Amino acid sequence: MIAAGSLQPVLAAGAPAGTTTSAAGSTLLKTAQNATSPGQFPVQHGDTVNWAVGYHNSSTADPTPVTVTDPITGAGAAQTYVPGSLRVPPGWTPAWSTDGSSFTGADQGAATTAVRATGPATTGAGTAVSSDLLPPVQAAARATGGDGFTPILYRAASGDVEAWNIYHHTGPANPIVVCNDLSSGQPCPGGPWPRPLNTAPGPLGTGNTGNIYTPLSPQYVLDPGRPGVVYYPATTATAVGAGCLDMGTRANCGFVPLETSGAGPSSANGLAGLVGYDGKAYGTASTGQVLCLDIASQAPCPGQPFAAIVPPNHDLPGHTYALYQGGMTVADGRVYASSSPTTSGSSAAGATALGCFDPATGAVCAGWTTPHPAGPNAGAYTYGAFTSFDTAGHPNGVCTTNATGGAPSTSCYTLDGGALAAPATGLDALPAGALVFAPEVVDSGGDKRSYFGVWGGPLPGDTVCYSWTHAEPCAGFPAVAGHPTVSNGATRDYGYAYDSTTRCLIGLGDAGVLFSLDPATGASPCLHSGAAVTLKPTNFYCDGGTGHVAGYTEARLTGLDLGHTDPTGTTVSVTDPGGTVLATPPLSPTGTVDLSGISAADHPSITVTVQLSLTGTSDFTATNHPALTASFQGDDPQVCLRTVVTANCATTHVDDTATGTDGTGALTSNPVSVAVAPGAQCHPDITVNKEICTVASPHACGPGGAGPWAKSSPVGLLQLLGTAYWRITLTNTGPVDASGVTVNDAVTTACSRAAGTFTLAAGASRQVYCSSFLLALPVKNTATATYYPAGAPSGTPSTTSPPSSAVACSLLCILAAPDPS
Repeated sequence: MIAAGSLQPVLAAGAPAGTTTSAAGSTLLKTAQNATSPGQFPVQHGDTVNWAVGYHNSSTADPTPVTVTDPITGAGAAQTYVPGSLRVPPGWTPAWSTDGSSFTGADQGAATTAVRATGPATTGAGTAVSSDLLPPVQAAARATGGDGFTPILYRAASGDVEAWNIYHHTGPANPIVVCNDLSSGQPCPGGPWPRPLNTAPGPLGTGNTGNIYTPLSPQYVLDPGRPGVVYYPATTATAVGAGCLDMGTRANCGFVPLETSGAGPSSANGLAGLVGYDGKAYGTASTGQVLCLDIASQAPCPGQPFAAIVPPNHDLPGHTYALYQGGMTVADGRVYASSSPTTSGSSAAGATALGCFDPATGAVCAGWTTPHPAGPNAGAYTYGAFTSFDTAGHPNGVCTTNATGGAPSTSCYTLDGGALAAPATGLDALPAGALVFAPEVVDSGGDKRSYFGVWGGPLPGDTVCYSWTHAEPCAGFPAVAGHPTVSNGATRDYGYAYDSTTRCLIGLGDAGVLFSLDPATGASPCLHSGAAVTLKPTNFYCDGGTGHVAGYTEARLTGLDLGHTDPTGTTVSVTDPGGTVLATPPLSPTGTVDLSGISAADHPSITVTVQLSLTGTSDFTATNHPALTASFQGDDPQVCLRTVVTANCATTHVDDTATGTDGTGALTSNPVSVAVAPGAQCHPDITVNKEICTVASPHACGPGGAGPWAKSSPVGLLQLLGTAYWRITLTNTGPVDASGVTVNDAVTTACSRAAGTFTLAAGASRQVYCSSFLLALPVKNTATATYYPAGAPSGTPSTTSPPSSAVACSLLCILAAPDPS
């Protein structure tokens, strides 16, 4: 389906209309649109042209790989690629070339001479999006590092899931960031891992070249507007603040200093983790002050650092990189922090305390004017803070659990600072020497739970689960869940990240082992899988047209034997971009989901999520990758790029022909040639000078005659009647040649006939000689020239020069001679 009025149908000379088809029928259809003045053709010099190529798949292989290559004809001379303009269908990979043969995955800007789009596994009509199901994450020796803290999950558009981690209390020069591909069970591409982190934006470096130190208990904030971008707490030689890591591009994306390390009585040597609320990332410096990053602007919030809400800890001047002892949490729109000003390294030793900051007022919360004690004595310390909830799932307080040397000790307060009994989590019943870390909160199936990593004393690495909904330890989950199948149980858990798609916890600890955990039973590995596919049909089109989409069709599981799944643990949901559930259709015995009842007009983007409980892992092998594919019915998918027509007046057309390959062989599109109408700077400029010979000699007044010539003949030369000899001089002062030049002379038509039609080069002149017999004098004779820019496309309007006149006089001119011009 083609949008009327948006396409340029003019083909190169001799080219057939329509597409060029391979032997088996796959086709490429090339079109062009004027992006500067939509619907206007010819285009002008300086206009932007959008080139689109549609791919029609007729291969019998499903899926089939396809490659579409689009050379930019006359790149740099007739037209120039617009940086960032290449658009490819979802799931396809873009590439750019500066020589037309070697391609790279980075946009080469205006130097680009060809682009390429590769669909590694195009299915059906190509109007589908696929995502691999995540295999059960098996515990294995991976490059996680003994000081890797909690995992940060990143799900790429392909469905690949990566677990990133940043070593804690390590640096600043050491390599500290690690990525593991959970889909393949291998380190991510882009190693060797670990790699250093730096304040300057740019690709991750290698070796001991970092300049960022990390805290004791890091917490992270994901950028809500940029998938894959995470902010982490960091310390440099001069400041504490927020570092930025782009997991998708494997790059540093900067560092924002939020407080300068000082030499005063209390110094910002380090900071607690970052927590997010309302587009801001909050931290607490070792001075006890609240730090704030505005995520959208990547700049410090106005007025920060704010007043201290907790006592300083590890803040002695000159102790840069000293570790903040405590953590943070957000509850009901307020930011809470814990601080343990232990005897060693703190300007004033004391017991663990909790404090509260209100972002709405930019000040300490009401009811929290002074920090609240939250530890038994100055010898106790905490690694975090956590939110407590009522049975309805609403936050009702803030807590922290201290390590005491004996059994842990938990203290809690209501959100407004009142007394609150500690929940019966079982944490305080752990054996002496146990350490408790900040929990991962999971709200699934109507049950809100917190999962705490614990280890120390006799505990080699365990998980404690508490259900806030039922106000008791989680049913079906061991009171203290060890992981005997993981590293012989020696995991020394720091914390977990919950993958809502597969409904698994991904754990990491001091032992440096990455593993999965079933949040219902505590078993490892977690025998769940799933995938989420977002289908937005308009992303498959880039020609500016409308009406491409007919409707959603189905989602389908491939590569998976449903006999290896538990039907009671299988769920399907279809949601809109805001997360609103549109439908919960069943999964058929053949692994399909009917999407035809969902209107593409009402819901232009949907996400299909399938969650599975597995009975085994045999379907996930090195060569078999189960996947979820969601499809819609519509026009062929498109690849687009934009070029700017050069200002060079010699460019009279721009051309494009795409090529490609798929399972049916080589493909070539129809060639398209877009005519270029000359702009104002590319028009000839002809002036006309009409003169009359001032003597009566045909020899002197003919071609090349010496004349003399003037704008008016002398009185009496022609008496009452006679022959007038005229000369018309045409001069092209414009930058380009003029073609189709004609002379307009209504009074002396012989002059028009004598001139004929000719081309006048830029900077050149031409003289036309003619004569007329005059029966009545005086006569004012006026001439103009009409012309076109050389090479102008058909339909280009002509230009007429300003007029020029000369007068043939008689004796009557004495009485009334008209003014020549």
